[in-house]
Amino acid sequence: MSDFQIEIDVLVQDDMWSPDLEDVILRAVAAAIDHLQIVPAGPTELSVLLTNDVHQHELNAQWREKQSTTNVLSFPQIEPFAPVCGLIGDISLAYETVAKEAQLEGKSFSDHVSHLCVHGFLHILGYDHLTSEDAEKMEQLERDILSALEIGDPYAEMALEH
Repeated sequence: MSDFQIEIDVLVQDDMWSPDLEDVILRAVAAAIDHLQIVPAGPTELSVLLTNDVHQHELNAQWREKQSTTNVLSFPQIEPFAPVCGLIGDISLAYETVAKEAQLEGKSFSDHVSHLCVHGFLHILGYDHLTSEDAEKMEQLERDILSALEIGDPYAEMALEH
């Protein structure tokens, strides 16, 4: 077993974000690391940017050529399913979109942030939801990880709507 840890840098770019959320973010990523039994191959770093819709829209336009904001963006710096080591990537969350979604879905803000951090972290590692099979696998991982944090199924409400 390695002694290496994953350093998670939380960068708050917008004052709307509560400083208390850093613990929520760290716990969510740690739960994913534990569930996936990730043992970094060396010193490892992940950054999480807490921003707003305007900046998230700019990032989405620049890197994904999409002219809209979005709740979470992931920018992997490693190949999919590669050994976890070095700067593995960046996750960006947009406050207004995250807050609006949490309210519309009847979820606590911190639970929704936890879900989006787990979702973004899985993208960093190489998981995706481009096919229904991949989506089912990724969503089940999210459910299992969030369950360890005593957070309910983030897809339960959506399943009822479909």
